[in-house]
Amino acid sequence: MTVENKRFDEPTGTHTVGHEWDGIEELDTPLPRWWLWVFYATIVFSIGYVIAYPAWPMIDSATKGYLGWSSRGELEKELAAVEDGRSAFRAQLARIPIERLPGDSTMMAQAVAGGRAAFQVNCVQCHGSGAAGSAAGGAKGYPNLNDDDWLWGGDLKAIERTIQHGIRHPGDDNTHLSVMPAFAGMFEAPQLAALTDQVLSFSGRGKANPTGAQLYADNCAACHGPTGQGMREFGAPDLGDAIWIYGDSREDIAAQILNPRMGVMPAWQGRLDPVTIKMLAAYVHSLGGGEDVVPETAPATPDEADAAQ
Repeated sequence: MTVENKRFDEPTGTHTVGHEWDGIEELDTPLPRWWLWVFYATIVFSIGYVIAYPAWPMIDSATKGYLGWSSRGELEKELAAVEDGRSAFRAQLARIPIERLPGDSTMMAQAVAGGRAAFQVNCVQCHGSGAAGSAAGGAKGYPNLNDDDWLWGGDLKAIERTIQHGIRHPGDDNTHLSVMPAFAGMFEAPQLAALTDQVLSFSGRGKANPTGAQLYADNCAACHGPTGQGMREFGAPDLGDAIWIYGDSREDIAAQILNPRMGVMPAWQGRLDPVTIKMLAAYVHSLGGGEDVVPETAPATPDEADAAQ
């Protein structure tokens, strides 16, 4: 029900608006003055914002605003500033031979940080996010980069070369290349068991076997060494460290003797720039299994020689 006439409400000292609903009347209470001023200020601010900044959407763009500001433009400026700083670092890193990198702790730390990012993009697919390879429970055949077992060398220069040229990568003349012959059909079952015993004995997981020792000397020692210590020049693994990327059971070792599996690592030279490869080598070296280098043996760069004069 609507009441046409307004009246003065004596208890509150306020006029009513003239409406009534089931005996309930609405008071015509004025808004607080401070609230009105805030409301007016927001209107003024909104008008100014629409004029100064992008505000009205168009068909394929938006109004530019008097100040010409945009979030995209701010992002581009920030990215440009980051890229400028990164370019300076990359240029400096490119001039330092990787053997001398440990001598500059700041550059080494930055290289490791950059290598960590590059590793997450390019290497985790095989080596895993923690670089543990098959040791993390993944598929067999991927080396653990955290240990100190290196087929081709674990100092910075050796790691850089492996990343550059890969392992058994077709089309790269400098790739690491080694082939283990398949002995399937060459050994009788007792001979295979004896040779497996001998291989296990190098890591203390089995007893030496005279027959196996002779078979090992005749067929395996030329690459793996007389005591199973391995030879890096051939990429032959150390049989005494109990690190097996294709499994460590008797069955796994026997299968590797009969029909050896040999992994392939891509050559990243040409896919990644030299500085990124250098950062990757620094990161892999920092994981805990990297071998020491002697920075003094590396020749100084022309820039470093000039600075020393």
